Amino acid sequence: MTTTKDMAYWHGALATRNPLLWVNPRKGEALPSDAPAQEDISEAFDRLTRCEPLMAKLFPELRESLGKIESPLFASDSLLGMEQDGAPLPGKCFLKRDDLLPIAGSIKARGGFHEVLDYAEQVARDAGLFPSPDGYRALASEVCRSVFAEHKVAVGSTGNLGLSIGIMAAALGFQTVVHMSTDAKAWKKDRLRQQGVEVVEHEGDYAQAVAAGRDEARRTPRCHFVDDEHSMRLFLGYAASARYFAAQLRAEQVTVGPQDPLFVYIPCGVGGAPGGVTYGLKQIFGDNVHCFFAEPVESPCMLLQLVTGEDRSISVYDIGLSNITDADGLAVGQASRLVSRLMTGLVSGIFTVDDASLYRNLLFADEHLGVQLEPSATAGMGGMRWLMMSDAGQAYVREQGFDMRRASHVVWTTGGSLVPEAEYRRFIEMGHALR
Repeated sequence: MTTTKDMAYWHGALATRNPLLWVNPRKGEALPSDAPAQEDISEAFDRLTRCEPLMAKLFPELRESLGKIESPLFASDSLLGMEQDGAPLPGKCFLKRDDLLPIAGSIKARGGFHEVLDYAEQVARDAGLFPSPDGYRALASEVCRSVFAEHKVAVGSTGNLGLSIGIMAAALGFQTVVHMSTDAKAWKKDRLRQQGVEVVEHEGDYAQAVAAGRDEARRTPRCHFVDDEHSMRLFLGYAASARYFAAQLRAEQVTVGPQDPLFVYIPCGVGGAPGGVTYGLKQIFGDNVHCFFAEPVESPCMLLQLVTGEDRSISVYDIGLSNITDADGLAVGQASRLVSRLMTGLVSGIFTVDDASLYRNLLFADEHLGVQLEPSATAGMGGMRWLMMSDAGQAYVREQGFDMRRASHVVWTTGGSLVPEAEYRRFIEMGHALR
């Protein structure tokens, strides 16, 4: 349990904006009594599998994969040598390339597509159009589209979730609206509009855009609001991805067990995507997987919520932080309470990263890995250094008794393949300037 003294210490440490690693003292505590069951994750996995023929029908770029939404896992041991003045770190390292997820180009495709597909199935069932002899492909039929056209799907987003929800809902024929802050990336707004999605811009940050969208949805008949802070449908879509990932590890002959720990480093915004992935991985690997989240120094909302405790909500603004970061997908002031209460006993720790490090990471990925990412997607790249070269990280390793030569590390890269070339060149220039 976090004491008042500990809470005050971490509030003060975060307010300095200095990058740090927090190791979770409550890891291993029991899940809440209403936590989702393995059967819930199985249902989400089965829905995504059953919808593969529908996805292949809707999106030509998925025909080769027969509608499967999945990203590759690449060995990337060069990440173990990112330290310029030291020997490579021990173990094996991989990149989980969610930046290459088709259609939406980010990790948000996992939960976002699942939520829209689940809702479409519900609407079609209520209209007596499903089940159909044509299976889930029927959801793309003209008769279903005519029904969907009478319904609206809305979401509040910093960008990537909006792309996921907007593209999927519009492809099925729903009226679709994405609420975004005015400072969200212009190219993401343009891409949505090109897909026939209505983009509504709001002054203020992510939370204000979400609140405005939520309020409008309440007043709109037949409107489904995808709530990133409270949606179990989203969460389970992310959790289902762990099964695909486990199969990829087996294909790479990666053993995961008490003597062969798996470490996963995932960027975190409001918490749904990294929380869902962590939840799914824990269901499969239990105590043998150790998940660390990465957050901007100006927006460490999940870390702040976990050190504060579940008795009250807290925002980064409450401790004097600005929530302004070039990691736009991670610019969230207050964490999802749905996710934070599930992560209390599951996440191993959280580290923070400044914008300059994000750009240096991005340049390293470009020059040494041949990978093009957006700044937020590089946040997890420093996780191995924090784990094995900081006092807190080394204490965690010693306490667990690991031989890190047998460890496997996975850096989850969450977005970037859709970034326009001119925007990406600006990222590279920033990396050179900050090197």
